[in-house]
Amino acid sequence: MSGPSIQFHKIWIEQCRATEDIRERFGLEDAIRYLIGEKLLDFVRASEDDPDFAKELPAFVAEIRRLFSAAEIREFLDDLERTKCLVPPEPDLEVEVLDDEMDEESWPGNPVLGAEELLRFSRIRHLLKP
Repeated sequence: MSGPSIQFHKIWIEQCRATEDIRERFGLEDAIRYLIGEKLLDFVRASEDDPDFAKELPAFVAEIRRLFSAAEIREFLDDLERTKCLVPPEPDLEVEVLDDEMDEESWPGNPVLGAEELLRFSRIRHLLKP
């Protein structure tokens, strides 16, 4: 006899509940970074390959809009775009790195990964538009 199946595509419900606690204990910045910057990004990645996740995406986005104002979301995404998402890290000029030593998982070394991340970010921004 098997127990109840875990529906991973519905994990966003618990993540949203946790976000309310994070906001109360640690503030808006930590809460929005957790839910949009980590969990929604992971969820969008999963939705690209799994139809169960893709079906849940609109409900997850609706709950994010309930938890955060349009201004809070816009400010977070603008900051993310300026500081992390679209600007590759500055090379350390004191450390010589050969091209073949560059980490394949970092997007400056792998333009395909960079393009995928930019497309996901654009998709998230579009999904969260008021």
